[in-house]
Amino acid sequence: MDSVNLLAALALVLVIEGLLPFLSPGGWRRLFAQLLQLQDGQIRFFGLCTVLAGLVLLWLAA
Repeated sequence: MDSVNLLAALALVLVIEGLLPFLSPGGWRRLFAQLLQLQDGQIRFFGLCTVLAGLVLLWLAA
């Protein structure tokens, strides 16, 4: 992977991450408030699942 692809991937992540607060700030605020109620272990599990899903997608794309 060259630096151009890495930069494009990071830019795409930022675009996707910014869509919910841009399109629905109230919904984003409610979602964030619900996330604050979760235990650390639940957040870690969600993060692990997200990382694994990303790795699987990268493997399928390669």
